[in-house]
Amino acid sequence: MIDNPYSSAVIAWFGTHARDLPWRADDASPWSILVSEIMLQQTPVVRVLPAWEAWMRRWPTPSALAAEPAGEAVRMWNRLGYPRRALNLHACAREITERHGGEVPSEHAALLALPGVGSYTAAAVASFAFGGRHAILDTNVRRVLARAHTGIEYPPKATTRAETRLAESLLPEDPATAVRWGAAVMELGALVCTARSPECSACPIADRCAWRAAGHPAHSGPPRVGQKYAGTDRQVRGRLLAVLRASPAPVHKPALDAVWDDPVQRERALDALVADGLVDPLDDGRYALPG
Repeated sequence: MIDNPYSSAVIAWFGTHARDLPWRADDASPWSILVSEIMLQQTPVVRVLPAWEAWMRRWPTPSALAAEPAGEAVRMWNRLGYPRRALNLHACAREITERHGGEVPSEHAALLALPGVGSYTAAAVASFAFGGRHAILDTNVRRVLARAHTGIEYPPKATTRAETRLAESLLPEDPATAVRWGAAVMELGALVCTARSPECSACPIADRCAWRAAGHPAHSGPPRVGQKYAGTDRQVRGRLLAVLRASPAPVHKPALDAVWDDPVQRERALDALVADGLVDPLDDGRYALPG
């Protein structure tokens, strides 16, 4: 372990600037934290918050969700994006109910074994829900460490072993401080050290940032651009799912055909939804959300 030259300043900043989010409350359940972490993958807080609140009202426990068909999770997901996450949450709920007595497991290895839970999510839940000492490496944390410690504008596209070793070396020894550090550096990346418009003047570690000291050199790789949506298969899939979500009963094919003019792209998108388990084709030619 190396000395962490950032933790005190970042944690102090977090104490003043942290957003008041319900999954950060002292009484937030491990299930509510797991749901938030799955929802927050590739989706901003402003969109997640109302979806999370509605989800937790309907399914406050894993067993409550596990008792309903997977299609209800897809329906409730609405337009949050990347709807396979809804299936993953439903599969998590069933696994937790059947193998863990309805309680989200606290061990990192058990969390990592849950459907759709990767290394970041397992570490985040083990840390934020159970106070475990784990290095948390989401996009925001990776960007902060790349700039402050390594001196580059953006981290590599995929997490490297060097990044993991750095994050682990900076982890405070005290578990409670480590949890606070994980949340604080993530918040710093979300609010201040942002991808496109970092506010260095508001950064609590600007005086020890290697990227700033080097004069903010531009990243040598390609610029980060937002993903195109209009006209893509993702948009078509979204429209097809919207029809199915809006219907309490299975729908006939003409109702799906009406959402997109290009039949080749429409059928390709529908086939992808079926392959992903998000849509069930019925024997009578109708389509439904998964049972």
